[in-house]
Amino acid sequence: MNSVDASEHYDLGATDIAPSLLTIILDTNPHAWAALESSLPLSKAVANILVLINAHLACNYANEVAVVASHSQKAAWLYPVPSDTPHADRDGDVAMNVNGGAHTAKTNKYRPFRLVEEQVNSNLKALLDSTTSDDIRENSSTMMAGALTLALSNINRRTIAWAEEHGGKELDDTAGEGGGAGGGSGPGASSNKYSADDDERLQSRILIVSVSGSGDSAHQYIPVMNSIFACQRLHIPIDVCKLSGDAVFLQQACDATKGVYMALSEPRGLLQYLMMAFLPDQRSRRHLVLPTRIDVDFRAACFCHRRVVDIGFVCSICLSIFCEPPPDNTCLTCGTPLDAGDYGMKPALIPKKKKKKKRVNGASAAGTPMSTPTPGP
Repeated sequence: MNSVDASEHYDLGATDIAPSLLTIILDTNPHAWAALESSLPLSKAVANILVLINAHLACNYANEVAVVASHSQKAAWLYPVPSDTPHADRDGDVAMNVNGGAHTAKTNKYRPFRLVEEQVNSNLKALLDSTTSDDIRENSSTMMAGALTLALSNINRRTIAWAEEHGGKELDDTAGEGGGAGGGSGPGASSNKYSADDDERLQSRILIVSVSGSGDSAHQYIPVMNSIFACQRLHIPIDVCKLSGDAVFLQQACDATKGVYMALSEPRGLLQYLMMAFLPDQRSRRHLVLPTRIDVDFRAACFCHRRVVDIGFVCSICLSIFCEPPPDNTCLTCGTPLDAGDYGMKPALIPKKKKKKKRVNGASAAGTPMSTPTPGP
C-alpha cells in the first residue's frame, strides 16, 4: 500500500502559487456619469464590476480584491473598509434567522461575494450622499492621482504581508525588465520575460474604469505620472477600461506598464469587455493574444497652465514643460534662468535673385524670334 500512497496529493503548500490581487479604481465623476446616464447608468456599471470581482475571487480561493473610488473631491475606499467603520462586517459571522426573512438570502450566498457586494454598495452610497452641490459645482474633475496612490499603498502593504506569512518574495524595484510580476504582460510579451520568482510573489494589477477626459485631470499630471513610473518600476500593469472621453495620460500608463487599454464603443457591453479582456491575470496573459493599441498619445501637460500641449518649452535642469516662455525667462519649478532665444520672431529671409532671360543668336531663351523695329518712310 505504500507504493500507492497519495499523501503528496494533499500537500497543497508544495504546489500552490501566489494569489492575485486585483485593485479596481472606479471613476465616480458625477459630471461624466450624468452624460453617460442614457447608455450606461452608474448602478448598472457597479453591478457589472461586481460580477468581475466575483469571477476573480472564484478563480482562486486566495485571490484578493480592493476597490477605490476616484470622486470629484476625494479618493475613498469602497472595499475593504477600515475595521472601525460602523457598517464594516469583515470578520463577523453570517446572521442566521430560523424563521426566515431578510437574512435567508444572505446565508445562501458565498460569504466573500456577499461581503464585497455589501461594502461596495454601502460605501458608494455613503460617498454619493456626502457629495454636496457645491462640491460638484466647484470641481468637475476626478481625483485619479489620489486613487492611484491609495492603490499602490495597499499593494505594497499586502505584498509585504504575503511575503511575511508565506515566505514569498516582495516587490523588487531593482529587478530587470523581465524579473517583475507585470513585466512584459502587455501585447507582444514573450514567456522568457518571466522568471521562476514570479509565482512566489503576490501578483498585483490595477484596473481603472474611467469616464473622465484628459482635460479634467491635466492639473494632476505630475502625481499621475509619478504613480505610473512607480507601477512601471514595480512591474504592476495598469489596465484601463475607457467608457467615454479621451485619456491621454491613461494611454501612456498602459503603454509604460504593459497593460491593456480599451476604449468601449458601446458602453452597454461593459460586462463582456470586463470578462473577456480584463479578467485574465498576468499568468494567463502569457498564453493569450491581448488587445493592442498602436496610436498612443504621448502628449504632456504644461506645468504653468496644466494644458495638454503638442509643442512646448522644456527646462534643461528639471525637465519642466511650459506651453509658452515663462515670465522673465525663469523656470517656475527650479528657478533656473532660461534662454528662449528669438522665439516668436519672423526669420530673416534672403531675397531670391531674379532670373535673366538669355539671348541666343538674336532669339530669346524661349525660342521665339526677336522683333525688330521697322524703318519709317
